[in-house]
Amino acid sequence: MDWTTFTRKINISASKNEILEAWLSQNELEKWFLSNAEFYKDDIVIRRNTTIARGNTYKWSWHSSDSLAEGKVIDVIADGLAFTFLGCTVKVSINEEEGENILELTQSEIATDEATRMGTYVECTRGWTFYMTNLKSILEGGLDLRNKNNRIKNMLST
Repeated sequence: MDWTTFTRKINISASKNEILEAWLSQNELEKWFLSNAEFYKDDIVIRRNTTIARGNTYKWSWHSSDSLAEGKVIDVIADGLAFTFLGCTVKVSINEEEGENILELTQSEIATDEATRMGTYVECTRGWTFYMTNLKSILEGGLDLRNKNNRIKNMLST
């Protein structure tokens, strides 16, 4: 088993542009993924609706979780983006397969010590699976599956 990388894919009945846009601003990320998604350019917060760009940094937090993630946008291209996340690289792309739009996420450069395997590989696999499913749910029908009650912990969405 290769503990240094994993890939998750999900088909979403939405346009490639809609799927990509869901990743590219604070406003959009907070609709399906995060409770707070601040992005910075040269240490200055960018506006909520501003499309992120290469070199932007971020601070992210989740509903019903005390976790805070900080990282950097590596690249934004026509069919995807890449960013650092928990010391790893995450690449997101949208491709067409058999007439359907497929969101593909690969997290790589995961350290292989025992703590990282459990804390990053296992938990991130679980987390990305849930949040990609939530994005599908929101784009296809508008239902947000996240637990937003901060008093309830250890849910699938945290």
